[in-house]
Amino acid sequence: MLIGVPTEIKNHEYRVGLTPASVRELTHHGHSVLVQAGAGAAIGLDDEHYEAAGAEIVPDAATVFARAEMVVKVKEPQPQECAMLRRGQILFTYLHLAPDPKQTKLLLDSGAVAIAYETVTDSRGGLPLLAPMSEVAGRMSVQAGAHCLEKAQGGRGVLLGGVPGVPAAKVVVLGGGVVGTNAARMAMGLEAKVIVIDKSLPRLKELDLQFGAKLQTLYSTVDTIEEHVLDADLVIGAVLVPGAEAPKLVTRAMVERMRRGAVVVDVAIDQGGCFETSHPTTHAEPTYLVDGVVHYCVANMPGAVARTSTFALNNATLPFTLALADRGYRAALARDPHLRAGLNIHAGAVTCKAVADAQGLGYQPAEEALRL
Repeated sequence: MLIGVPTEIKNHEYRVGLTPASVRELTHHGHSVLVQAGAGAAIGLDDEHYEAAGAEIVPDAATVFARAEMVVKVKEPQPQECAMLRRGQILFTYLHLAPDPKQTKLLLDSGAVAIAYETVTDSRGGLPLLAPMSEVAGRMSVQAGAHCLEKAQGGRGVLLGGVPGVPAAKVVVLGGGVVGTNAARMAMGLEAKVIVIDKSLPRLKELDLQFGAKLQTLYSTVDTIEEHVLDADLVIGAVLVPGAEAPKLVTRAMVERMRRGAVVVDVAIDQGGCFETSHPTTHAEPTYLVDGVVHYCVANMPGAVARTSTFALNNATLPFTLALADRGYRAALARDPHLRAGLNIHAGAVTCKAVADAQGLGYQPAEEALRL
């Protein structure tokens, strides 16, 4: 199979779909790889490294999209990239379609086969291709939140861990999954007072066993969220409904009553955000104020640590990329129900029920689409 890797063009996005090591693995399996010139240069993966691994360097994205049978990316295709997709071409990347009807329409119109990292599953019910970026985003959320709490950034002027004689900051994490666990771990490492709120009692028990008395776990209700958000210094939104829009757990009315200079970091922003006051921001302008509360809602947080993120992502995606290339997408998806769960768009049809429900579109099960 001929696989293409374009340069990412989203604002301050420096990750790349394949590392040279992944390219070498693909070429070892008999595949050919096209890499756009400079695709990995920002993180020290130069064209020479890709050539040494067996890739062909091409001058522009148009060449990649025109020639490749499968395009491997990191972030969702931008409109100009969607316009270059063709019927039957495989796109393997993060999509986050539920809150993005414009992208959904462009992908439907293209006729491409769009497989989303974030809805691929595993035998334990996890999301193995979302997990590495969730780990990065969870850890970064505390780093970003601590910075935003500084007075010069519009925050309350609070140090997360406090100092002797001065209380530590209160950090509330909404959601105890991969993002929430990593956020809690980092916040506790900085000696903040940390509370995780989740609706899964088994997950809360796991967190209690993992972290002990250093972490307070609470069952999620409207009352619980309101009580603890209102006096928090930092609130991290870490909720996820796979493939679907994030639930709005913090209302505008709650934000109005929060402490002035408090910070919210909405890691769920890729799926629409879990604060009613959230809207996507970029690394160029990461924050804005609503009622004196600092909002950090960068939709590609792991892009800020692009080298770490690229290698972590490739470790997870490479086996699936190889399966698609070795067997062809139809055989690969038919053989592996977990990879099949990643199929969001196929030849003009929505094949992810959560996306169809979120946008009021018709739904065609992946199994049915693959039989056509």
